[in-house]
Amino acid sequence: MNISLCTITFRHHLMSLGEIAAWAQSNDFQGIELWGAHARNLAQQPDRNADWLDTLGLKVPMLSDYLPLDGDPETLRHKTVELCRLARRWRTRKIRTFAGNRGSLSVCEEERQLIVDRLKEICAIIAGYGIRLLVETHPKTLADTAASTLRLIEEVDHPAFAINFDTLHVWEGGDDPIVVHRQMKQHIRHYHLKNVRDRSDLQVFEPANVYAAAGSRDGMTPLFEGTVDYVDLLLEIADGEQIDASLEWFGNDCLDILRRDRRQLRRVIERQEPARRAINFS
Repeated sequence: MNISLCTITFRHHLMSLGEIAAWAQSNDFQGIELWGAHARNLAQQPDRNADWLDTLGLKVPMLSDYLPLDGDPETLRHKTVELCRLARRWRTRKIRTFAGNRGSLSVCEEERQLIVDRLKEICAIIAGYGIRLLVETHPKTLADTAASTLRLIEEVDHPAFAINFDTLHVWEGGDDPIVVHRQMKQHIRHYHLKNVRDRSDLQVFEPANVYAAAGSRDGMTPLFEGTVDYVDLLLEIADGEQIDASLEWFGNDCLDILRRDRRQLRRVIERQEPARRAINFS
C-alpha cells in the first residue's frame, strides 16, 4: 500500500512544498497528494515537478480539484485541460473531483443527466492524456450513497471514470464501507482515510468549515481513535494488489497526527493490529 499525505492539510500553514516533501520522506510516506490550488500556484516554480520529487523517492498519486460540472461548458473544458497539463507535469494519472454539489435525493432526473453528460465529456478529454477521472464518495454530491454511486458508474460508463473511495463519507451515507468496497472494488483507484469522533460531529467536515482558517476542528480524530474502525477494511484493501491511499487530515497538530497515524497504519498492514473497535453504522 502506497500512503500519501495531502497538501490540503497545510492549507493554513507556512510550510513550503520542499519542507512538506522532506518531512514526508523522513516519515515513511510514499507520495504527496497535491491540492489543485497548490498545483496551480506551483506552476510558476519550474524546479518543482515530478523529477524533483523523484530525487526524494516520492510521487504525486493524484491531483485533487473541483471541476465546475454545472457551470459554463467552455470553462469546464478549459479547466479540465489545465488540470491535465498540471497532472502531466507531476506525472500523475489521476484527477479527483466531485459529482456536482447537490445530493442524489435533491436533484431531478434532468439535473442528474446534466452532471452525467459533463462527466462523460471530461472523461473523453482526459483519456487523451492517459489520465483517469476519480469521483469522490462525498455528501451533497451524486456519490453520496452506495446506490447512487454505483448507478453513476453505470451511467458514465467510460474506461477513464473511477472512484476515490472516502471511507468516512461512505459510512456517513449510511452504508457499510466493507460491503460497499466489495461492490465497487474494480472501480476504485484511490482511498481517502480520515475519521470522526461521533456521527453527531460530521458537520465539522462541511467545506465552509474545513476551508475556514478559524473553523472548528472539534470532532476530528486520528485515524484509529474515531467511531469508524478501519482495521478490517485496511486489511482487506491491503491484501494483494498495490493500491494508493492518502491520510486526509484537516485538523490541528498535523505533523504529530500524521506521524502517529502513519506508524499505526503500518502496524495494521503488517498485522500488528491496534485494539479493535466496533463500527457504528447507526
